[in-house]
Amino acid sequence: MSQGYSAKDIQVLEGLAAVRKRPGMYIGTTDIAGLHHLVWEVVDNAIDESLAGYCKNIIVTIQNDGGLSVDDDGRGIPVDVHEKTGKSALETVLTILHAGGKFGGGESSYKVSGGLHGVGVSVVNALSATLIAEVRRDGKLYRQNYKNGGVPASNVEEVGKAQGTGTKITFYPDPEIFPNTIFDLITIKTRLRQHAYLTKGVQISIVDERTGEKFRFYFEGGIKSYIKHLNRNKESVGSIFYVDKNAAEGSIEIALQYTESFQEQILTFANNIHTAEGGMHLTGFRAALTRTVNNYLRKNSILKEKDTNLTNEDVREGLTAIVSVKISEAQFEGQTKSKLGNAEMRTAVENICNEYLAQFFEENPDSARAVMNKCLLAARARMAAKAARDTVVRKGALEGMTLPGKLADCSSKDPKNTEIYIVEGDSAGGSAKQGRNREFQAILPLKGKILNVEQARLDRILSNEEIKSLIIALGVGIGETFDIQRLRYNKVIIMTDADVDGAHIRTLLLTLFYRYLRDIIQEGHLFIAQPPLFKCSFGKKAEYAYTEDQLRTVLESFGLNKDKVSIQRYKGLGEMNPDQLWETTMDPEQRMVLKVTVADAEKADLVFETLMGAEVPPRKKFIQTHAKSVKNLDI
Repeated sequence: MSQGYSAKDIQVLEGLAAVRKRPGMYIGTTDIAGLHHLVWEVVDNAIDESLAGYCKNIIVTIQNDGGLSVDDDGRGIPVDVHEKTGKSALETVLTILHAGGKFGGGESSYKVSGGLHGVGVSVVNALSATLIAEVRRDGKLYRQNYKNGGVPASNVEEVGKAQGTGTKITFYPDPEIFPNTIFDLITIKTRLRQHAYLTKGVQISIVDERTGEKFRFYFEGGIKSYIKHLNRNKESVGSIFYVDKNAAEGSIEIALQYTESFQEQILTFANNIHTAEGGMHLTGFRAALTRTVNNYLRKNSILKEKDTNLTNEDVREGLTAIVSVKISEAQFEGQTKSKLGNAEMRTAVENICNEYLAQFFEENPDSARAVMNKCLLAARARMAAKAARDTVVRKGALEGMTLPGKLADCSSKDPKNTEIYIVEGDSAGGSAKQGRNREFQAILPLKGKILNVEQARLDRILSNEEIKSLIIALGVGIGETFDIQRLRYNKVIIMTDADVDGAHIRTLLLTLFYRYLRDIIQEGHLFIAQPPLFKCSFGKKAEYAYTEDQLRTVLESFGLNKDKVSIQRYKGLGEMNPDQLWETTMDPEQRMVLKVTVADAEKADLVFETLMGAEVPPRKKFIQTHAKSVKNLDI
């Protein structure tokens, strides 16, 4: 027997204690994303009532006092005593994991549900300082309060009369669990709009008591309206294809439209849950799309017998599509439900899409012709890009570890311990090369502004020498040859001047990474350096400030002598001596770097499309909207 280790050392967590002990297992994280996951769990329950045909209105209120409520007009959670637990059904649902209306299979249980694990609202209760549940049933209003992570503070009480039926859950996130308990209106508004698109006929409202703002979403067109919303700043190619059919495996709803852009945007959902990693429904859709386009091209003799078929990549260029399925026994990966695993949905989606998309092309010849021309042009560009990409790969292989001539590589060859600085211009590159630690830091200077990849295909992108040098230096390839495992550096750090040109170059580089090297972002390898804006000198004493607020703090630290302080505003990295650049921006022990993340792909897509796309009016509107909030405009 191991010394000091016995049965008494085995900890058994009962009820909701396990959730509070390991919240990440249930909501993924306790940062701002985890905080909003609580909102999604409660809203999903209301949506489940809507999908079952019982709920038409959902109201989400961000309260002045730090709480948030979700009020629906569904059937209302039952309040009678549960036979197995001896508690009310309401308390059972709110305090016991895997208890809910999603397992029974009876007439009153949910046929379709996003919250299949049955842990949602109980997890919200476990991670809240206070939760108040109110139920309207049989003309009466019932209420029960919970404190300190799901402990009942009262029994279910009848507190008055009520019109109609429904449930209202009000919760206050526990600050002991969440470092930040402030709800973000934009995040919640975006999610609720998405739910309204996906659930035809339900009206979802949001009220922010902190600012007085109110929004209401209702879309009869469903995901067809969603496609219009996503493409509002793009030039469309052909009309919108839409199908909504029931199959033995479940209901399948697909909408798609091509645009003149070069990027694809495909969103997939299962029981209204966004499956960010796709799954079987996405696989079936992609297979059907490629087959249907190729069948049309061959049937109409556009592709000859000697011609090769178009690839998946060809038929997805410029495509905006939504695939939404609703099934009774959804198999998700984990509580965060990022991928659908039901194998039968692959065949079901593929069959529905094959049949009705082919019919759409036959009935809409103008749209079909425009789509085919778009796909054929993408195929020609792909072949040109392949030749250019092969040149890049071949060049990288031939040059071996010397790589591009402008790259000052590090001596370490272990990717886990190395980093590369992408810097603007030869002047900054010279300072960075002299100031760096040659053991683990590489420097790649870029000349001028790289190509805006938002408005170019891959073949043209690979003809840009600066982009070509960057791709060879990183070692990951691009397009079909991209492989994150070949990344030569653990950290890729963008370091540009603190002026308008520097911001523009940084945006161009971020666009390249987001559109063509996104795994580098998603794997946590991309960073933005934060060089100081000011140097404050008084005699032999010198301090740096990275923001205007820090500048004021530094000046105050000089006391009575602050009027005699010399303030230098850095516009370019080349103005710094190598030792200053190392001390302020490159020394891992002292520097500040920002990790680039993509928390919301749809929102990021819109930003890049607005700022970098070909359409001018959306960009003009964006500039006018945010003009008054601009600071430090090239001082």
